[in-house]
Amino acid sequence: MSNRRVVVTGTGIITALGTGTEKNWQAMLAGKSGIGPISRFDTGKIDTRFAGEVKDFQPEQFIDKREVRRMDLFSQYALAAAEMAVKESGLPIGPDAPHGYTPEKVGVIVGSGIGGISSLEEQHRKGLEKGFDRLSPFFIIQMIINMAPGLISMRYGCKGPNWAPVSACATSAHAIGEAWKSIRLGETDAAIAGGSEAAITPLGMGGFSVMKALSSRNEDPATASRPFDKDRDGFVMGEGAGIIVLEELEHAKKRGANILAELVGYGANSDAHHVTQPAPEGEGAARCMRLALQSAGMNPSDVGYINAHGTSTQFNDANETKAIKTVFGEHARKLAVSSTKSMTGHMLGAAGGAEAVVSVQTLLRGVLPPTINYTTPDPDCDLDYVPNQAREQRVDAVMSNSFGFGGTNAVLLFKRFK
Repeated sequence: MSNRRVVVTGTGIITALGTGTEKNWQAMLAGKSGIGPISRFDTGKIDTRFAGEVKDFQPEQFIDKREVRRMDLFSQYALAAAEMAVKESGLPIGPDAPHGYTPEKVGVIVGSGIGGISSLEEQHRKGLEKGFDRLSPFFIIQMIINMAPGLISMRYGCKGPNWAPVSACATSAHAIGEAWKSIRLGETDAAIAGGSEAAITPLGMGGFSVMKALSSRNEDPATASRPFDKDRDGFVMGEGAGIIVLEELEHAKKRGANILAELVGYGANSDAHHVTQPAPEGEGAARCMRLALQSAGMNPSDVGYINAHGTSTQFNDANETKAIKTVFGEHARKLAVSSTKSMTGHMLGAAGGAEAVVSVQTLLRGVLPPTINYTTPDPDCDLDYVPNQAREQRVDAVMSNSFGFGGTNAVLLFKRFK
């Protein structure tokens, strides 16, 4: 593999805590929860009646009003997060821009775990009521997942690789990792990468609820997402998007880009074990973390903080803890580990992208975001989870873990840029 270095120059994030990097970062440092009762539909017949809904998003700030109606919410989130990331990076594309990237060498890799599920529900209902010849002509393009990167590429004239990975909760970490590989190999010089999700719908909530995967703490939603806590009882559904701009280092320096961090490692593998449960002892997750370290040429002791997958489920949190101890050995005791899902909920295919943005901010600002709602220690989860309060601590390298249904794993490794 080529030794071209890859840096992050822009970030865009939308979560239940708000729209934009600064708003999210400040909310996380304050330990705020974005979780509350679902407001969009009647949850009367669903066991879990709360989620991490995005409340402040105004699509018209990012997308023409007429176009908004033709897009599913997940595509709206993706376009908006890409807009924020590209704006922050000042990414120049085309011959007319100073130090502009060749359009054919700029890729867009943005995925989603579930895609346009609200459009699917709405059009199916319409078909049953009025006939399937009365569907919206935009239905298919609202639903299909690769429309998110397609729309982003059209907006910015990116003519390089354009595709959408789909790997459940590891989706956007895979997207970022594959974009990194593409730049390292010289296939592209820059990329817009991450993921988007908008699955807080009757089908989305109902489906996860009957699986018994969700927390049922309806009486106190704000404390329901409690990763690594002994009393955790399932994950909390979130939504939104997380997208970053990646560039080849020398070109980024030549154009005077503001470099936020360096992406130095990526691991991707499979548990090959069970459709929903992680492999025993976190075996697959441990291998994946090792792959990321190997690709970066780093030792476990070089990592100061892990933004954990930390879903607030019994199986994930215990197994991820075991995997961290397997990989990091004695150093695991000195590592800070936290789950920002305690505040945003689990954003499914957008989780890894949002957490990549958080990882970059952690390096940039020298503060570790907390795991909120951590009140009762679990003997199976015995690491330093930065409980309840943010911590000022400078770290040089951050690992971000993402594991998904189907036993799919992706791990990203970011370093402070030097």
